[in-house]
Amino acid sequence: MKGRIENLLNEIGALTAQVPDEVELLRLKYLSKKGLVSVLFDDFRNIPAEQKKEIGQLLNHLKNASQEKIESLKAAFDEKDEVHEQGMDLSRPVDHMNPGTRHPLSIVRNEIIRIFGQIGYTVAEGPEIEDDWHNFSALNFPPEHPARDMQDTFFIAKEPEILLRTHTSSVQIRTMETEKPPIRKIFPGRVFRNEAISARAHCIFHQVEGLYVDKNVSFMDLKQTLLYFAREMFGEQTKIRLRPSFFPFTEPSGELDVSCNICGGKGCNICKYTGWVEILGCGMVDPAVLENCGIDSKIYTGFAFGMGIERITLLKYQVKDLRLFFENDLRFLRQFTGTL
Repeated sequence: MKGRIENLLNEIGALTAQVPDEVELLRLKYLSKKGLVSVLFDDFRNIPAEQKKEIGQLLNHLKNASQEKIESLKAAFDEKDEVHEQGMDLSRPVDHMNPGTRHPLSIVRNEIIRIFGQIGYTVAEGPEIEDDWHNFSALNFPPEHPARDMQDTFFIAKEPEILLRTHTSSVQIRTMETEKPPIRKIFPGRVFRNEAISARAHCIFHQVEGLYVDKNVSFMDLKQTLLYFAREMFGEQTKIRLRPSFFPFTEPSGELDVSCNICGGKGCNICKYTGWVEILGCGMVDPAVLENCGIDSKIYTGFAFGMGIERITLLKYQVKDLRLFFENDLRFLRQFTGTL
């Protein structure tokens, strides 16, 4: 009896069916009143009393296994029928899914944050709607400065003056007002200026500014920091040069150029055939700005820099029109799939 049960159990475990009618035939073969399993139950009465417990357990296991097998075969066909009723054809190839990616400006923003994060800079953010003190006055902008003119700034209210920030330098002021040196932070964010939209300018753009304030900070520290950034962003062969400039909040001030990574410094229309491309402004924090924020300029010095993310992205990906970043043209955005 044990051998017959074991053989039948193996036989049932290997059952398959190609059509629903076969499942019903299998049920009749094994589980009907005259089925193979039922025949074994009929023979059970001839088993010696001392074996009945063991054989009875085996028979019950066989019956349960048979029922589960038949039910599973039936359920498989029920599922196929449901799929068919819903109009699905599982034999068809799947639809092609285009992989997504981040916006090119987000890719470059994250790369800038990563680069400066490797040398200890953390991220700070602030409000896009600012007051005059944080956006202008604390940064040494005199009342008659052209940047205060309506042609450059989107003013929201006049008394007191409330405006859309024109740079993320306002977050530098807020940081220096609330934190004590040493301060080593970068400030990414969106800024606004009342400019005509063209291939090289927009009324909305993105900046990343940086600030380092501590004892004995020098211009050499600034130069080495920017050299490190340029080579990390554009490649080890990148060269830099600093040109004198003027900003109300830094003294001395400079503008940083990098060797054109498109022509290798030989000259092209991107670099206007000079071999150099300007990417940011920088300088030593003016002592008056430190004092405006409650930092003793006799003890502490610092440097600051600021770059437009659009400008870095234009150069890195050789994009010729700034407006492409804001138009959501999928033909343009798909080019950045896989650049993460």
